[in-house]
Amino acid sequence: MPIDIRRFGVGHRRPDGPPGTTQVRGQVIESGALGAISELAFARGARIEPHTNPNPTWLVVIEGGGWVGVGEDRTRIAAGEAAFWPPDVPHAAWTEHSEMRAFVIEFAGSPSDAEALVEGRVEGHGSLGTPVARGVGHLAETIRPPRADPEAGEPA
Repeated sequence: MPIDIRRFGVGHRRPDGPPGTTQVRGQVIESGALGAISELAFARGARIEPHTNPNPTWLVVIEGGGWVGVGEDRTRIAAGEAAFWPPDVPHAAWTEHSEMRAFVIEFAGSPSDAEALVEGRVEGHGSLGTPVARGVGHLAETIRPPRADPEAGEPA
């Protein structure tokens, strides 16, 4: 089976966001029956205006930082943090003096399903199972790909 590669980031982004959004560019990585995953890049002074969405959503910041709002609450958010946007509750994100990159993960299921996934629960027998203890398991053996063939146009 071929590996499905999705490109995103610099060179693949386009202006994105609900009406009123400024200085935000993004790229949908996957969208389907289960939900959507997108990458967003906020410039300095960027803004996603308050809006609602019928689906539970996570904003996962991977670089930089800014602000996030949910309902009447506002707080700073930085790389390594994620904010939950409940369905049908106004939410927003913006930057002031810094840039921010984030993934938006939107679930088509219920809010409890989305929260359980982030908490590290596993799916079992049609319903969400028990929490998985941290540090359980191990890394798989290293798979070494065959050496690249420059004559075949493969990357070195």
